[in-house]
Amino acid sequence: MYRYLKIFLVQIIVLDFICLNGIFFLAGFGLRQYDLQVHQGADALLLVSNIAWAISLYTSGLYSVSQQLSYEKMARKTAHSVLMYLLILLLFLFLYQQLYSRFFVMMYCSMFIIAVVINRLLFYWITDSIRRSKGVERKMVILGYNEMSKQLADNLLAEKSNLKMEGYFEEYSKVHELSYYPVIGNLKDCVPYAKSNNIREIYSTLSPEQFPYLYTLAYEAEQHFIHFRFVPDFKMFVNRQIHVDYFNNIPIISLRAEPLDDIANRIRKRIFDIVFSTLVIVFLLSWLIPLLALLIRLESKGPVFFIQHRTGRNNRSFRCLKMRSMYVNKDANSKQATRNDKRFTKIGRILRKTNLDEMPQFLNVWLGDMSVVGPRPHMLKHTEEYSAIIQQYMVRHFLKPGITGWAQVNGYRGEITDTLHLRKRVEHDIWYMENWSVYLDLRIIFLTAANTLRGEKNAF
Repeated sequence: MYRYLKIFLVQIIVLDFICLNGIFFLAGFGLRQYDLQVHQGADALLLVSNIAWAISLYTSGLYSVSQQLSYEKMARKTAHSVLMYLLILLLFLFLYQQLYSRFFVMMYCSMFIIAVVINRLLFYWITDSIRRSKGVERKMVILGYNEMSKQLADNLLAEKSNLKMEGYFEEYSKVHELSYYPVIGNLKDCVPYAKSNNIREIYSTLSPEQFPYLYTLAYEAEQHFIHFRFVPDFKMFVNRQIHVDYFNNIPIISLRAEPLDDIANRIRKRIFDIVFSTLVIVFLLSWLIPLLALLIRLESKGPVFFIQHRTGRNNRSFRCLKMRSMYVNKDANSKQATRNDKRFTKIGRILRKTNLDEMPQFLNVWLGDMSVVGPRPHMLKHTEEYSAIIQQYMVRHFLKPGITGWAQVNGYRGEITDTLHLRKRVEHDIWYMENWSVYLDLRIIFLTAANTLRGEKNAF
């Protein structure tokens, strides 16, 4: 099944680019029929269109497949790819400063999106037909009847797979309940049953250390071309989902998947940070900071910037920049801001409400101390206090701190009033670390801008 998926995914990629280029010429030909011109720089638009779609496919990971095909995941990644493609194309049209026919651009993009949807529907229909065909169906049985084996069987029911569950093999004396799938026999009956019933895969949820006989069963199964697979239960060591990687065929177990552990992903995120922060510094901060500095100095004495040491990546401190929103006070590095804090200046309340006090942190991003998106940095004193309260608190410091983050766009920002609020913030930061993608960063930036315009109850 995996081989078929790979073949059809490659064909879908090729079909995407055929449609991308074919529709361009088709749409252009349609306009010329009505004596309309696309633009003399149409070749540049077509080149950027191809590059944009290739980047979109790469960043979304659309064509990474497994035997357990998730149509929901495929649809979500397709939507991410289309959105990324449109954003890159719109950015090009904005920066290129050449006038293309709006009707042509809209017609071209609309027709391509329709073609992408049709391609995916075709892919779903073909893969579903393959999955249902008897030629690729693979019967399987499970050794052991326990929580792990029941969970494995439930996952097979939930996932679209070409595996067909037949039942369990377990000592009858250890089975004390009815099961959706039958308990076919004892362990010694497994291989003879598999031979006579065309079973192609055997999954063992039993530990070879406790059942040495499993090695004999595995040898007998492979002599008859039956795949024998072990399903380790790592929950006996850690009560959470884990991530398994390989180093020269040696399995390495870690407590979580970290996409930004990959140097290619770190480079991708750093490039995004540099480009985004440079645009903000040149087009926004160049005039905004002098204006805000003037307003701050007119209201109160003291420095324009508030510079505070905060906890960064790998627990290293850095000098975090902010526009000063309070009167100069001795508690600035120890006491967090509260809703009705008397230390706020009038202009400071506006700056904090609109997040403008955080804008100088784009300089921190450009210098490499921070990222546009990541866990919010805390004061050194609070890092010490919070790490003693929440066991996983320091995990969030595997990443560079950010100007905005997943916790903030989900309402966990501002003053930390109780342990539950802190725990939720840490959980969201760790979820972001385990699920990072370029699309997720763009989504968080968009939600941050939307929340700022809409107003947030925790912003003060």
